[in-house]
Amino acid sequence: MAQKSVFVQTRIMLKIFVKKLLNACGLDIIKQSKNSAYAWLGLRRLPIRTIIDVGANVGQFARTASQAFPAAHIYCFEPLPEAIQALSEWAGKQHHRQITTYNLALGNCEGKVEFFSHIKHSPSSSFLKTTEVCEQLYPFTQEQQAKAVNVSTLDQWFRTVSPAPELEILLKLDVQGFEDRVIHGGQETLKKAKACIVEISLDRLYENQATFQNLSNCFYELGYEYTGNLHQSYADDGHVISIDAIFKRAI
Repeated sequence: MAQKSVFVQTRIMLKIFVKKLLNACGLDIIKQSKNSAYAWLGLRRLPIRTIIDVGANVGQFARTASQAFPAAHIYCFEPLPEAIQALSEWAGKQHHRQITTYNLALGNCEGKVEFFSHIKHSPSSSFLKTTEVCEQLYPFTQEQQAKAVNVSTLDQWFRTVSPAPELEILLKLDVQGFEDRVIHGGQETLKKAKACIVEISLDRLYENQATFQNLSNCFYELGYEYTGNLHQSYADDGHVISIDAIFKRAI
């Protein structure tokens, strides 16, 4: 039994090391099941026609979602020039899928706002400053550069985009603690959506970040229910650092 316990612990540590190594390269591991409905926690049963990917980076989520929802039009929002270039190059090659990219951040205001670009790991870049906890867990976040990026709101975009997106909407938020601001700027659009996938930090990785309770309350007030996690990341001691939570509109 002792040997088995050591083997299990070693396996867990190896998984954590590999995941961190891939995260440092801007990649992630997403578990897939032979049962695709299970892999997406039932989301594939929804008649999704529009996917709004906020915080798209180089398209990690968009690539997976385009396979799971081949009929959906994916709208990707990413403020960093280097990331949007890579994303747009990939999107331009997807001739059999509808993918539109925007070099734009979404929040609760319009204009230009200071943004902290993480030099060694662009997916962790944020409008919010990192905490000591974040920089200890992820040393590659320490090297940063502040720059002004263009910001709008989800509702403003939805009102002005042409042609109008179809209303079977799946929203994905991965904005490093800024999720509540995007929600506040997208109240009307969220009332039209079917479900949301939201990356939520349980550790205090960013100053003034949205908490699970904050976000749960926001979604509850908009008629959504929390239905589980697509996946979650762990610290070396085994505690959960962050989750990709799913909120579905209550029937």
